[in-house]
Amino acid sequence: MPVLNKSTAIADAIGQISDGARVMIGGFGVPGTPFLMIEELVRQGPKNLTIIKNDANEPGMGVDWLLQAGMVKRLITSHIGLNGNAVRMMNAGEIEVEFVAQGILAERIRAAGAGLKGFVTDIGIGTLLAEGKQRVEMDGETYLVEPALEADFALVHAARADTGGNLVYEATARNFNPLMAMAAECTIAEVETITPIGSIDPDGVHTPAPFVDHLVALAELPEVYGVVKR
Repeated sequence: MPVLNKSTAIADAIGQISDGARVMIGGFGVPGTPFLMIEELVRQGPKNLTIIKNDANEPGMGVDWLLQAGMVKRLITSHIGLNGNAVRMMNAGEIEVEFVAQGILAERIRAAGAGLKGFVTDIGIGTLLAEGKQRVEMDGETYLVEPALEADFALVHAARADTGGNLVYEATARNFNPLMAMAAECTIAEVETITPIGSIDPDGVHTPAPFVDHLVALAELPEVYGVVKR
């Protein structure tokens, strides 16, 4: 029986992303953000992307590279306050921005990964967040329907993987990455170290292999990753 190996050249893995794709990008600020895959995405240049990420990074890094390259049509995020360029582009009508409260964003992604169509919550009732949203009555109370959020691709960063695709995230990099890996049609993981199948304790796996389609090995971490000292 052949041993499964999901290792893929970064150009081939990212080359699957075409114009108009919905792309989830893991990470919370810097930790867990797959900077080298974003850089390759910029190099290949698909347009009219919908980017789903917790934040827009800071000017001159990560998501901002996509914005500066004019590749983003729509950004679904919980905040963009650290990126003045993103704020400027939103105000100028150069990108569409859908703001989603951070917990709701995480849960909408988790719901998609669990095969659900959405969930109900009382968060936002009586505020601007409720405008335009479907409502349901349960036990005499009104709730909002939050639809599941899925994507064509998820790009995540992991510290370790085995060749079959079982992923381990380091420290706070274990944020949106596990959720997004479950919620996309195709998940591509950039990985600092790839080891043989069986080398990772099953109890230490954060994202199981069936959710991962491609592994991209990182030869080294450039300076942009060095913001977080381990």
